[in-house]
Amino acid sequence: MTAEERGAEEMSAAEAAAAVAAEGLDITAKGDGGVLKVVKKEGIGTECPMIGDKVTVHYTGWLLDGSKFDSSRDRKDKFSFDFGKGEVIKAWDIVVGTMKIGEVCQIVCKPEYAYGSAGSPPKIPANATLFFEIELFEFKGKDLTDDEDGGIIRRIRKKGEGYSKPNEGALVEVEIEGRHEGRVFDKRELRFEVGEAENYDLPPGVDKTLQKMEKLEEAVVYLKPNYGFGSVGKPKFQIPPDADLQYEIKLKTFEKAKEPWEMNTQEKLEQGAIAKEKGTQYFKEGKYKRATLQYKKTVSWLEHETGLSDMEKSQSRNLRLAAHLNLAMCHLKLKEYSQVLENCNKALELDSNNEKGLFRRGEARLAVNDFELARADFQKVLQLYPSNKAAKAQLLISQQKIRDQHEREKKMYANMFQRLADKEAKLELDAGCKEEADTKDSKQNGVEEKTEVDIEI
Repeated sequence: MTAEERGAEEMSAAEAAAAVAAEGLDITAKGDGGVLKVVKKEGIGTECPMIGDKVTVHYTGWLLDGSKFDSSRDRKDKFSFDFGKGEVIKAWDIVVGTMKIGEVCQIVCKPEYAYGSAGSPPKIPANATLFFEIELFEFKGKDLTDDEDGGIIRRIRKKGEGYSKPNEGALVEVEIEGRHEGRVFDKRELRFEVGEAENYDLPPGVDKTLQKMEKLEEAVVYLKPNYGFGSVGKPKFQIPPDADLQYEIKLKTFEKAKEPWEMNTQEKLEQGAIAKEKGTQYFKEGKYKRATLQYKKTVSWLEHETGLSDMEKSQSRNLRLAAHLNLAMCHLKLKEYSQVLENCNKALELDSNNEKGLFRRGEARLAVNDFELARADFQKVLQLYPSNKAAKAQLLISQQKIRDQHEREKKMYANMFQRLADKEAKLELDAGCKEEADTKDSKQNGVEEKTEVDIEI
């Protein structure tokens, strides 16, 4: 760019800044004229970014004299940030919240909404009023799933108070409104423990979301079927299978559950017993995944506890043994066989001759075709508990599976050896044919040579 072109651009920017300063709309909450905005190109739709949304923009910034200090367009690289989180100057967190997709606007912002008395050396001096042009390309909510699979997208309509958030087991008071394809199907005020949402006809994605919310926060949550009502749907609310859902949630208040490090030994034993009972209730209702969460609590609270009295040791051991055995049964129902084996092994560390631990480990091994190991488990069950009819039946199945496997291997090896024998016979035949052909060729060559000699004589 020539000096003349640069001068013209600066003059144009200075004129635009003056126009915004004269005609712009004050968008500050205080109405102090700290951020003035003019829309140059209208956006589309009705929604604007919410707190925590990831927004993507192009921008150019000038001083009021028209000198450019920064531009994402010049770098040909769009700029992204989390809106409303203080990652950018205050003016941006105000103006972007008023923009729609595709909108282009110009703003003039006073120093207290920009870089203040410190400036941003070397390009932005102290107490500088700035002029920006911003274009909004997209915004999207935060993914709350562990795998970032897009199954729970949370957008914050109103920021909450403080930094504390509900944990598993916290008692929460909420206002919820569920929607499916624009239809409100559920609207209630509820009080329940985080982790128990299913008992109140709420999907697991709501439980997950609550653990990320602050007191008095208002959020909009978009749930994919895996975090909603799944492949079954919810006939009670006329929700079909594999439905996407939307919930509006206001967390009115909550009381955090005690963390393990906040509990003494007796509290851990008491809470461990309560969690085990809850897990058993879930199991009886066929809610195996919910049951596993409860049994895992019992284990996590007690497995590393030290300094116990003899009575406490006995209580802890019995609770952990029951939890591991029940976890194994849940995982059997869910066909998660590696987890069955893990929990059976831990149960057998606590009681090496435990009937259920051996039997369930045998079932898992049978399911993954470890027939020899399965047979060993069922045999040990019968040595210790001869009247166990289920173990007798499973032992017979294991033995039959082993015989079937041996028969298949025998046939496989027989076929393999036959193929090798056929191959060797073919090679011998080919070698014999080649030798015969070579002999015939040799004889023919000898006759031809003799004929040539006779002619020469």
